[in-house]
Amino acid sequence: MGFRADERATEFREIDRFDGGIGWIAHPDERMQRASHALEIDGEVWVIDPVDAEGLDDLLAEFGDVAGVVVGLDRHKRDAATIANRHDVPVYLPEWFNGVTGDIDAAVARFDDELSDTGLRAITVVDNRFWQEMALYNPADGTLMVPESVGSVDYFLTGDETLGVHPALRLKPPRSALRGVAPERVLVGHGAGVMENAATVLEAALSRSRKRAPRLYAGTVWEMLPF
Repeated sequence: MGFRADERATEFREIDRFDGGIGWIAHPDERMQRASHALEIDGEVWVIDPVDAEGLDDLLAEFGDVAGVVVGLDRHKRDAATIANRHDVPVYLPEWFNGVTGDIDAAVARFDDELSDTGLRAITVVDNRFWQEMALYNPADGTLMVPESVGSVDYFLTGDETLGVHPALRLKPPRSALRGVAPERVLVGHGAGVMENAATVLEAALSRSRKRAPRLYAGTVWEMLPF
């Protein structure tokens, strides 16, 4: 299926539906499987790392009015500005993100340890000049949203994994950043989330990351061979 990265999707596939939110993949056939999410907090909707699609506003309206759009990874600007402007709300960025504001053509708001007054806890996952990533955790219902460090698409996985660490982080997974979080569900920025036994699955992904790295890298090289 051919499309431009900036082309609005004409369809989307729902993923990760639960009482407090929903996820979708706007271009269901793309290999990257870019996943977007909306979390409902006190009747308001917070949209996270979104890719836009026709009919999306009707989906969001099921959960309430959009209060803000959040970018959780410096590279995940995606359609955040478009959706924020359509709903007349800001794009929210972690206070410590650098070099992102200039690429967002919308009002920008900053936050520190908590996203506005939502109760959503902001967790710094990776912070260096190549990669800035923040996870969101809702202690009220155990929802953990990790934009990039872990994912469920095939290029994140090896063996019998259902959740894997990003290939670039396999040798140094963010265990310390996520230590102490025992989620009921893990939502990710690429692929469908883990909706059952999430704490066990996340711990297995992080603890086995380095050991399984050679197998993942070998499989990636094999896929790139021209036969």
